[in-house]
Amino acid sequence: MIQTLDFFPPVVDDPYIYGQIAAANAMSDVYAMGGEVRVALNIAAFPEDLDPELLAEIVRGGADKVAEAGGVVAGGHTVIDAEPKYGLSVMGVIHPDAVLTTGGAQPGDALLLTKPLGTGILMSAAGSEGAEAGFEAAVESMRTLNRHPAHLARAAAAHAVTDVTGFGLAGHAAEVARQSDATLVFDLDALPLLPDAARFAAEGVVTGGGNRNVAHLGDRVRIEGDPDQALVDVFYDPQTSGGLLIAVPEADADALRDAIADDGGGCWRVGRVEEGPPVVVAR
Repeated sequence: MIQTLDFFPPVVDDPYIYGQIAAANAMSDVYAMGGEVRVALNIAAFPEDLDPELLAEIVRGGADKVAEAGGVVAGGHTVIDAEPKYGLSVMGVIHPDAVLTTGGAQPGDALLLTKPLGTGILMSAAGSEGAEAGFEAAVESMRTLNRHPAHLARAAAAHAVTDVTGFGLAGHAAEVARQSDATLVFDLDALPLLPDAARFAAEGVVTGGGNRNVAHLGDRVRIEGDPDQALVDVFYDPQTSGGLLIAVPEADADALRDAIADDGGGCWRVGRVEEGPPVVVAR
């Protein structure tokens, strides 16, 4: 049994889409372990004066996304709070012999990423001139489940998997490096980016969460050479309902990437695993 939970304040104005994003994000840890969602419970906090129709739309969005995952919402709990918050407690299942973990990445593995980066920056830039395309792409990405990429990663005998969320690609990669006792090396120019994420980062639109990630990770992440600072900012950018980072044998990497693409998903080669200390190197 896999048990996880996540909830957060609204990241978009549309209540139904907010419910979808929150649910997809909460279920992502189940998929990062290769599991299937079975049951979810709503976790909600709402102001007393919130329009009940808005509350219903948020919960409906979450329930529809859980149904898409093959699970059911069996209830939940709501409290009164000044700021709306919504998410799920999720129960999934996985055969003990098939569990995917953050440990196990091996030197020689390729690193694949299944969603483009930049949701934190683009949510911060929402409403700015020229932000519409990036915002819409970010919304679509955030409400897309990691379910089928997880199936394919498991079938490809991936050595390690993690979902990329609040600690950014840098932070979640650092955990894989620590658990695997190996060095993860990233090519910043190879990172897939949501439209205009790098442009807004270059204009100074960065998040408090990104700055906290830089401070928290310290020397667990090394930036080498003289890369574009906007790409470094995206590397640390906290993601909402981000993709899967997959360490897979080099011989199987192209086949897995093609399988995910053929299934309608995105998949990009972003780096490799090398022998060395448990750190992340980006250049």
